[in-house]
Amino acid sequence: MELKLNRPICFFDLETTGTDVVNDRIVEIAILKVYPNGNKESKTWLVNPQMPIPPSATAVHGITDEKVANEPSFKELSKQVHSMVKDSDLAGFNSDRFDIPLLAEEMLRAEIDFDMRNRVSVDVQTIFHKMEKRTLAAAYKFYCNKELVDAHSAEADTMATYEVLKSQLERYDELENDVKFLADFTTRKQSVDFAGFIVMNENDEEVFSFGKHKGKRVEDILEEEPGYFGWLLNADFPRYTKKVLTAIKLRKLNNKLA
Repeated sequence: MELKLNRPICFFDLETTGTDVVNDRIVEIAILKVYPNGNKESKTWLVNPQMPIPPSATAVHGITDEKVANEPSFKELSKQVHSMVKDSDLAGFNSDRFDIPLLAEEMLRAEIDFDMRNRVSVDVQTIFHKMEKRTLAAAYKFYCNKELVDAHSAEADTMATYEVLKSQLERYDELENDVKFLADFTTRKQSVDFAGFIVMNENDEEVFSFGKHKGKRVEDILEEEPGYFGWLLNADFPRYTKKVLTAIKLRKLNNKLA
C-alpha cells in the first residue's frame, strides 16, 4: 500500500553522540523523501559533531571520531538538509520525542529558522507501540517479515521505518491512509515545543508542564514574573523551547498594543 499524500513526507533517522537533545550532536542523518506521485529520493550524510563521540554511542551505531574527522559539520550541511525537508511533513521511529527535537536544535544552532507550525509529524514507533508494543527490528520482522540488517545505520533504519508504516496501513483497518490522521494518532500529548516543556491545556492555552509553575498559563507567568522568562532563556533549555517562549511573549505584547 502506498501512502496517500497531499505534500511530500520525509522519513528520517539520526545517529548521534548521545540522547541529550540540548547537548548531543548528530553524526549521521538519512532522509527518504516520498512525493505525492510516488517518486522518492534519499540522501545520507555523515556529520562531524565537533565533539568526541563517546564509546557508548559508537558501540550502538559504529561511527567513530576517525570516521567523521573529515566530514562536514552540521552547520555546513544545514542548508542542504533544510532544503530537502522544508516543504514536507516528517516521519520517523521515535521521532517526536527525539529525532525532531534534536534536528530542530541543530537547525537553530546553525541559524536556520526551523519550524513545524504548518506541517505535521508521524511517529511510526507510536503506531507500533499502540498496536503491538515492540522495537524497530521486531516491527520490521512482524510487519514486513524481514530481518533488519545493519540496525542503527541511519539509512537502514530509515528504509525500514518507511516499509513498516506502509505495512501498518495494510494491517490495521482503523488507520487512515492520511498523514494528518497518522500525525494525530501518533501524538502522545499536545506539545507546543518539541521537548514538551510547554503543552496545551483543555482550553487550548499554553501552560508549563514542569517546575513550580506546572499547569499555569505561560502568558500569565511571563507577565507576573518577568524574571522567570529571563531565567528560562539563560538556562539549559532547548533552543526551540526558547523560541516558542519568545513568540508567546511577543504575542502578548502585540495584543496589549493592539
